[in-house]
Amino acid sequence: MTTTEASHGESRAFAADVAKLLHLMVHSVYSDRDVFLRELISNAADACERLRYEAIANPGLVGDDAKPAITLTVDAEANRLTLEDNGIGMSKPELIEALGTIAHSGTKAFMERLDAAQGDSANLIGQFGVGFYSAFMVAEKVDVISRSAGTAEAWQWSSDGKGTFTVTPVELAEAPARGTRVVLHLSEDGKAYTERFKLQRIIKDQSGHVPVPISIKDKPDAEPTEVTDGAALWTKPKSEITAEDYTDFYRSAAGQFDTPALTIHVHAEGRQEYSLLAFVPSAKPFDLSDPERKGRIKLYVKRVFITDDAEIVPRYLRFVRGLVDSADLPLNVSREMIQESPILAAIRKSVTGRILGELEKLAARDDNAYAEVWANFGAVLKEGLCEDFERREALLGLARFKTAASGEGWRSLKDYVGALRENQTAIYYIAGEDAARLAASPHLEGFRARGIEVLLLSDSVDSFWVTLGPDFEGKPFKSVTQGAADLAAIPLLDAATPPVSDTAPAVTDFIAFVKTTLGEEVADVRASDRLTDSAVCLVASEAGLDRQLEKILASAGRLGAAAKPILEVNPRHDLIKRLADLGESDRAFREDVAHLLLDEARILDGDRPGDPHSYAARLGRVIGRGLGGSAG
Repeated sequence: MTTTEASHGESRAFAADVAKLLHLMVHSVYSDRDVFLRELISNAADACERLRYEAIANPGLVGDDAKPAITLTVDAEANRLTLEDNGIGMSKPELIEALGTIAHSGTKAFMERLDAAQGDSANLIGQFGVGFYSAFMVAEKVDVISRSAGTAEAWQWSSDGKGTFTVTPVELAEAPARGTRVVLHLSEDGKAYTERFKLQRIIKDQSGHVPVPISIKDKPDAEPTEVTDGAALWTKPKSEITAEDYTDFYRSAAGQFDTPALTIHVHAEGRQEYSLLAFVPSAKPFDLSDPERKGRIKLYVKRVFITDDAEIVPRYLRFVRGLVDSADLPLNVSREMIQESPILAAIRKSVTGRILGELEKLAARDDNAYAEVWANFGAVLKEGLCEDFERREALLGLARFKTAASGEGWRSLKDYVGALRENQTAIYYIAGEDAARLAASPHLEGFRARGIEVLLLSDSVDSFWVTLGPDFEGKPFKSVTQGAADLAAIPLLDAATPPVSDTAPAVTDFIAFVKTTLGEEVADVRASDRLTDSAVCLVASEAGLDRQLEKILASAGRLGAAAKPILEVNPRHDLIKRLADLGESDRAFREDVAHLLLDEARILDGDRPGDPHSYAARLGRVIGRGLGGSAG
């Protein structure tokens, strides 16, 4: 960052290449420019809430002006719009830090997404947290004059949005008594935002439930007229709130533009008294895959904002947006007390149970609506199967799966268990990276021949939770790529297919020959009752890791030498029978075939041949033998 010292202040470059970013915003988000007002009002409301919190410990901060307020002042003649709050205000360092760094979520990523949005760019503002900078969509210059509560200094931040900003001292007489004043010098096509009717409509539509009263002054010397009363939506009876009210609040509080898929509004009484207003989005929030996996539930105490950093819900519910307002936590609660509070721990447990309960109710009353929620957030919810053993049963009940037999539809475990085949004692699954590829796996052939459903687990978390020994209604989960399939007791749909026990002696001898030939490359070679169409497949031993989990750990460098797989051979396959009929003739050819069968199984499993050079040489010899006849 470059800094140019001047006698009246400092000129600084933004901590990002913002000229292009702001240019893209102005030209790409044109049809949704109204959002700038919501962002500025949200910032002002946050400042008022922060002041309320700080004033708990230091009442002198509010002085005689204790009532929070946000005021918009219109100056049509000067083509200016001013938004002022009497909140916590900002010092010079805070102005530089808060307004001098663009898009904490990643400027480069923001610009790439915005450039490619093609008409859907409105979502990007809410998703990337550019907030204040949306003002440059309507303003050719922005001045921010702020005085931090309890101080005798005021500072002005100014920028035209073209790459630099200045910070200069301001006389106290020209600054707010406390708080922040944002002055928008509107561009020519931003004049419409000096119309009271337009401003009032935007405020009611997008910020009608901000917990701070909002007023408008038609002229700089006019009396303010209240537009919203600052009544907290979550304190009102549900009978007085419309679906549109909930949606407006969700969009304002969560910074989203979708309509919530589920709204949860609860006034809890009893041992812990609190209000919960939570929303399940209908679109994935941008931070769903945040490595820190933080929840996004804000904590209030008696309508005083405390923090948005408290762990009110477990990390696997981080897609839920909203707030909890507690009447029991002490108002002087500190961050340390929050983390250690038994009251908050009880609220956390209660809130988590209520959210899961509402998801269960949604699943029971509307399959399609719940299927959309699961499609968006199922992979996140399944993290709870690894982390929340207390609620594992509830989470398994909420889980939905694609199966080899269900096509595009979702199946619950209750549906699965209700359709168990005769003598089936386990819930079978196959894990991998792509559901379509899993559905075509040779490992499923024997199960499909018996009408057994197999869960297709294609989320990375799936390979972990199934190894933790869960069961559903007494039925354990079993990988179809691990251990013996144990399918002999389950009748085939086609009774004409001979069982493995009827394998011809020549085929048994050939399988033994393959085992001897492969030697240390495999743990075992055996006849398969899971294959019906393919000649071979690889499986893990009963005591080893599932094949997919082994690959994940190996790629992450958390596994030493991989366990040797077991090669299963289909004794009913025509190729295997014909190879067996060759007997001991042409041993070299049969050895080549044995290695090729192993490499074929590796390829079907999504891997490369063990030694590509040897694989190519063997394949060439086998092809040559076929072209040259039985003489080879």
